[in-house]
Amino acid sequence: MKIGTQATEPHIALAWTGASGIQYGVRLLECLLASPCRVSLMVSKPAQVVIGTETDLALPARTADLRRALVEMFPQGEGRLSVYGRDEWTAPVASGSAVPDAMVVCPCTTATVSAVATGASRSLIERAADVVLKERRQLLLVVRETPFSAIHLENMLRLARSGAVIMPASPGFYHRPETVADLVDFIVARIMDHLRIGQTLLPAWGGSGTEAL
Repeated sequence: MKIGTQATEPHIALAWTGASGIQYGVRLLECLLASPCRVSLMVSKPAQVVIGTETDLALPARTADLRRALVEMFPQGEGRLSVYGRDEWTAPVASGSAVPDAMVVCPCTTATVSAVATGASRSLIERAADVVLKERRQLLLVVRETPFSAIHLENMLRLARSGAVIMPASPGFYHRPETVADLVDFIVARIMDHLRIGQTLLPAWGGSGTEAL
């Protein structure tokens, strides 16, 4: 399925978990809303801690307030951004009858990897990922951890065999990044490419800007 060619706006579920690298998730949200897409955002409590630690953003914890704050940051999200809490089990993404076109967990903790690999479904994020897998939709896990233990690798292999895309937050350097933002955009561009949503953050290999690399 080529998400970017659908007649209607693609529906992307996005989850922020408590791994380092929330900058990837915030930038991805900005790019998805600019695409345009409908986005269902889920934010774990550890992710809220990381946001306060790694960024200057002062985002509220309550979902309604968080949505308003994000729409103020990204006005293009008005009418297309929904935000759900950890235990909001009535959210559409919790049901296979309203499954999104794709789901991205960015950044993704190894704890989330473990929970999804075992089908734990203890939170809305875990349930939404489980739904995406069982309904044979696209699940991208942007894992941010190093090094990986054998347990981490076994869980990721199990998910890859179940159809998930494991995409560690490992930016490349062939585009000669000059800033941290360039490194963030590298990963976000690769995510957008896998979703088949047009992006101008990073040229394709051999395209404009890469001939001399």
